[in-house]
Amino acid sequence: MADQPGPALEPILTKLAAARTRLIMERPFLGALVMHLPLTPGGDWCTTTGTDAKAFYFNPKFIDNLSLAQTQFVLAHEAMHCAMGHPHRRQYRSRHRWDVACDHAVNLILIEEGMKPPLHGILADQNYMTLSAEEIYPLIPEDTTEESFDQHLFDSDNQASGSPDQGERQDKPDTGDSGGQAGEGQGEGEPQQGSGGEASAQPEPLSQSEREKLAEQWKNRLAAAAQAARQAGKLSQSMLRLVDGLLAPSLPWRALLARFFAINQRDDYSWRRPSRREGEALLPRLSSEGIDVIAAIDTSGSITDEELRAFAGELDALKGLVRARITLLACDTCIDEAGPWEFEPWDTLQLPEGIEGGGGTDFHPVFDWVERAGRSPNLLVYFTDAEGDFPKVPPAYPVVWLVKGKAPVPWGERVQLN
Repeated sequence: MADQPGPALEPILTKLAAARTRLIMERPFLGALVMHLPLTPGGDWCTTTGTDAKAFYFNPKFIDNLSLAQTQFVLAHEAMHCAMGHPHRRQYRSRHRWDVACDHAVNLILIEEGMKPPLHGILADQNYMTLSAEEIYPLIPEDTTEESFDQHLFDSDNQASGSPDQGERQDKPDTGDSGGQAGEGQGEGEPQQGSGGEASAQPEPLSQSEREKLAEQWKNRLAAAAQAARQAGKLSQSMLRLVDGLLAPSLPWRALLARFFAINQRDDYSWRRPSRREGEALLPRLSSEGIDVIAAIDTSGSITDEELRAFAGELDALKGLVRARITLLACDTCIDEAGPWEFEPWDTLQLPEGIEGGGGTDFHPVFDWVERAGRSPNLLVYFTDAEGDFPKVPPAYPVVWLVKGKAPVPWGERVQLN
């Protein structure tokens, strides 16, 4: 049995426990995630807070200077790093810039939720709102002086999270207080390590196998916490968008788009009357017909020209493979009057010059055009940030939304672009 915390640590643990309880009551999604991180006092190495995806490490003096609302913020901050998969998503990026990008992403989400951050050292550039850490990273200068306020104890400076285990410790047996299930049986406010207020040593970097195991466990925890909060009616739209984005298929959007094209290619038997050379018998023959695809692009200004060109290039490559006839529409709040543009399978699909746009986003005009034209396409692909007015009733044909950002769609297949 663990020793009781010393007198200096006891009020800090009580404060942390109260903050966790408040999160569970007011923000059950975040509260459920926080409960997976045992409270662990850090030594001199821990100046604020930190996590290795197995525990919440804290400096007692730092916590003592926070309000209860700010304490909730730092607890949720560490849990969100874990739930968003930051420990294993760095790959070969610079650790410092990656840490900065991750802090911007997490802090902006929590601030949008109405949580109160500590008064200093918080990275939350509004220009990065709705962007993932991967999208923020290239926007961070290589010589940035920004620093994350907490410590990300996932790997060492020269150890990429996607690299093999080199010079790392051997994986240790699961003793109950390490690995993904750490802390699930911990009592409220009970420290995981140390006795009598004794601080814990700085944890070693995670091995690759540990990161992979923890990533899967946190993904399951994220899904379970979101489901429970949704059923209780306490999952905000911003958190719902986040969860949907994190749990979306991990295949690249190009592969997913190719899959939808292939699925809708019609290889079927035709009962067309044969030529005279084939005789009079009416027999079925295998006929591979091309597919009719309508591609709509959002020209409201949220999609860059470079991204539009990449989208057009991918459509051009795919249409030749499946013999697709593509009708291209450009739309913000109304369809570009210069369109539509038609491309046969043998044509080179290029973006027309001078596409107009830059206003708001309304998705009705594209679907209204399809209906007026009497078209029934095999597939409609819409390239957008999904921030706009959707038709309430989905059409009878398949729709794939290629989404830049984290906005949800009310129907159809959503493919994350970034």
